Amino acid sequence: MRSYSALEGFLAPARPQSELWRSGLGAAAIVMIYLAAGWGLLIVLSRSMPDIMLLRLMNEIASGSTPRGLVILLLSFAPLLLGTIFVTRKFHARSAATLFGRGTLHSLRLLLPWLLLFSLLTFALALLSADTGRSNPLPVVLTWAPMAVPFLAIQITAEEVLFRGYLLQQLGARSRNPLVWMVLPSALFALLHFSPGEYGSLAIWPALWAFAFGCFAADLTARTGNLGAALALHFANNFGSLFLVGFYGQLDGLALYTIVINTRSGFDMAPWLLFDMLNVVICWLIARLALRV
Repeated sequence: MRSYSALEGFLAPARPQSELWRSGLGAAAIVMIYLAAGWGLLIVLSRSMPDIMLLRLMNEIASGSTPRGLVILLLSFAPLLLGTIFVTRKFHARSAATLFGRGTLHSLRLLLPWLLLFSLLTFALALLSADTGRSNPLPVVLTWAPMAVPFLAIQITAEEVLFRGYLLQQLGARSRNPLVWMVLPSALFALLHFSPGEYGSLAIWPALWAFAFGCFAADLTARTGNLGAALALHFANNFGSLFLVGFYGQLDGLALYTIVINTRSGFDMAPWLLFDMLNVVICWLIARLALRV
């Protein structure tokens, strides 16, 4: 496809060592590194604080319901990023820079301001809803922002480097069929966002939203030949939901406002899922216009 002409250059570094067994082993190693780091942190914490304090902290991290919990949760993605970089170097003999592609910073600098501006617009629209209520005071958010924003950058970079970098490249080097390099990584991305504990029988819908988001991010990566647009898209989306307006009780530790609804009710959730999906589609169009791809 002509629209994906830049994809070849993005895939080229992965071709020499793109055997399926090697990619599968690499993906497994990334997961093991991430899990081992989490267990290591848990062991360290368990030896440094009483059990009741540890349990409280674990709950904060799992829900992201406090500034401390959310910041630690975002930072916990660092091992995922480092693990992906390590596997790329040791299993595939290529540098971390190849995961990003040429022109990543240029695409990121050009697109991110526009997407953040759009996030502010959607924030203003969300405030018009009767479901939206005040959450954290602005001084609290600003106090934590110098730490939380860089950690957010780590979180979204880890996910993009893994799903739209490593997996897209390794699979795309084997097949140019979008069902392989776009759909499969996006399906894995969606699986990680499948949360019956939070959404009950509606859990499939946020997961499908994540699947669509992954496909849009992969499409932009293929059109530009780098991760810049996907990083901008992911950062703007998460910035809006974590720091501006989020769902009550779900990663809202630093949100200025929260949407207070029953997340297990299809009637309550449907408008917000449609609103979020429309936002992603518009951001994808903004990216294509801004980058001319």
